[in-house]
Amino acid sequence: MALTGLLLIVAITVGAALILQRYAAPPKSYKNAEPQKVPFLGGSSPQTHAWQRFHARYYSMTLLFIAFEMEMMFMYPWAAVYVAEGAKALAEMGMFLAILSVGILYGWREGIFRWQ
Repeated sequence: MALTGLLLIVAITVGAALILQRYAAPPKSYKNAEPQKVPFLGGSSPQTHAWQRFHARYYSMTLLFIAFEMEMMFMYPWAAVYVAEGAKALAEMGMFLAILSVGILYGWREGIFRWQ
């Protein structure tokens, strides 16, 4: 019974979206239609090439972000496991944080925290 109701709600939502798209979208002009030659970018042509290289400092900042992100991503589940495992989980997280700290210290040495 619940599955039937869910399928009915999905069908109504999809149907309403299709009808809304049909009548609310701006009219398309098919006269003189030619394929789009540049990717959509707010209605204007891009100023730089898509394969343009970024400055090298952004790569090191990205690595630092990933180090912090990995730390936070594993800290929350670890807190739940720590209650059951105890000192073993504490030692494993200590090793994990030590490895990430090496990456953060390397970034510090390279000057990631100094914005120019």
